[in-house]
Amino acid sequence: MCSSSSQHDLALTRHAASLASVYWLVDRQLSPLGLRAMDVLDPGQGDTVLDVGCGAGQTLTQFSERVGTNGRVIGVDIAPALLSIAQERCKNDPCIELIQADAQVLDLRTASLDGIYSRFGVMGFANPTAAFGNFRRLLRPGGRLAFCCWRTFEENELDYFPVEAAGRIHDVRESPFSFSDPNTVRVLLENTGFTQIAFEAFDANVSCGDLNATVEVVLSVGALGQIVREKASLRSEIEPLLRKALAARFDTANVEFKAAVWIVSARTAGP
Repeated sequence: MCSSSSQHDLALTRHAASLASVYWLVDRQLSPLGLRAMDVLDPGQGDTVLDVGCGAGQTLTQFSERVGTNGRVIGVDIAPALLSIAQERCKNDPCIELIQADAQVLDLRTASLDGIYSRFGVMGFANPTAAFGNFRRLLRPGGRLAFCCWRTFEENELDYFPVEAAGRIHDVRESPFSFSDPNTVRVLLENTGFTQIAFEAFDANVSCGDLNATVEVVLSVGALGQIVREKASLRSEIEPLLRKALAARFDTANVEFKAAVWIVSARTAGP
């Protein structure tokens, strides 16, 4: 029998491999959500920013444009499959640095960062208190934190529609939506030393492309993708149901779903 730690590591590896296989489509879908959190963080020229769960690196290049040639962008991710893509994308940008590590124990210099950011990279920590306590340590006085996380499953058509079409509502895991309750997140941030905590409910219609692209993405990542990863034999049963539902509901040349997220921001004490 696998230990819970081994099972967690295996799940992360499978998720990373699935994400790497469709990363350019996922980037197209999630970019509007991540950019809103980036706007809230509001990095300045010359800032040093940490991107937690940087994945395949799209957000790193977006940050680089904002911090300029005198700034520094550090991307951390635990998945080698995704970091190898990020490395290729960012190889010509000297202000971007990549680190393979678990962000909750990332060993950077205390008070060395102006900002910490994440696009859906903070919901899966084994020990969220340790993770955000470490982030607090890394930020300078007055440093800024901003991230986007999913609101409830029911609010997110992006996840709800494919799962409902596949008839697998009862198989949905809560982990991707573990930060959907703002009260829980507020207590976590307060207990780890953050102040000026704010939540913005942000909705956007997002798309990864046509019907075929959408099928590939939702069967690889998201709530339905998680179900399929855990039992690959379901794909042959689910895919025809999903295609039929998408064709009946959407313009098949451009499938758009509503995404519902929290944009969470906070600061450390200081000027």
